[in-house]
Amino acid sequence: MVRDSEEIRWGIIGCGNVTELKSGPAFNKVAGSRLVAVMRRNREKLLDYAARHRVPKTYTSADDLINDPEIDAIYVATPPGSHREYALKIASANKHCCLEKPMALDFSECEDIVAAFAGREAQLFVAYYRRSLPRFNQVKEWIDGGRIGAIRHINWSYARAPSAADLSPEYDWRTDPAVSGGGHFVDLACHGLDLFIHLAGDIADAKGIAVNQQGLYDAEDAVSACWVFAGGATGAGFWNFAASDYNDEVVIYGSRGSIRFSVFADKPLLLEAGDDSATVAIAHPENIQYFHIDNMVKHLNGEGRHPVSAAEGGKASRVMDQILAGFR
Repeated sequence: MVRDSEEIRWGIIGCGNVTELKSGPAFNKVAGSRLVAVMRRNREKLLDYAARHRVPKTYTSADDLINDPEIDAIYVATPPGSHREYALKIASANKHCCLEKPMALDFSECEDIVAAFAGREAQLFVAYYRRSLPRFNQVKEWIDGGRIGAIRHINWSYARAPSAADLSPEYDWRTDPAVSGGGHFVDLACHGLDLFIHLAGDIADAKGIAVNQQGLYDAEDAVSACWVFAGGATGAGFWNFAASDYNDEVVIYGSRGSIRFSVFADKPLLLEAGDDSATVAIAHPENIQYFHIDNMVKHLNGEGRHPVSAAEGGKASRVMDQILAGFR
């Protein structure tokens, strides 16, 4: 059951790579937060993780961790294919839940999860941590302050070469649609699409073309899409995972200026609006989910509102479903 306490005691289901630096350590760094338990099926890797991160409790069963009365909130850091199952169990236990992104395999599963938490004390979050990062808060401040006028269009170009995992014959869940929901597009593009929704409002409709150019795996590896925001602004993007060079650039065009930035790279933000221009460098924190976790704790203690709670977390999945409809 959810308890009334200033300290939030966390458990993690799936203590893999994403929790090593991006998230795991921050649960103990954030004020009013403590990581008390981790779960992984591989006991040897579980004990190694717990020892290195000084986590007192370990579980090889997710059900046992979920039902531990000393745990208030649970971070599900497993692949998307298991999110719905774990989230429904956590909701039934009336415990707070944070799901890794994307929220689930598709938007239908996201709706099931939101419905399970409806009317409960337990809160639901999704780890779209870019909404909490200071660098993107600066972008939102520029937009909300009218620095570029009304948003007219958002364009995102992303390209990279095949990864070592792509070229390896070894299994990679990230490119198994049954486990991940798609390929690298689903894994990475959801970050930017969610951020655009945060900056410019809901996306009313989206269309896309997806293909597999390399034949290295079953999922899409090249996607082109366009969309329209509820407020009338348009958007477009392409994502290619078979290119020679790396590129990651977003341009937000406004009626009076533009903003340029990278979704993933730690590059300066560029505001260009005539004489009202600026270049601002804001580094990523050591643990990139730190501010996201801090916002969850503040939300649960009534000290603020987390920007990705409940139904907000499924919006990017809805857009990706529309973009990939023809390929799937």
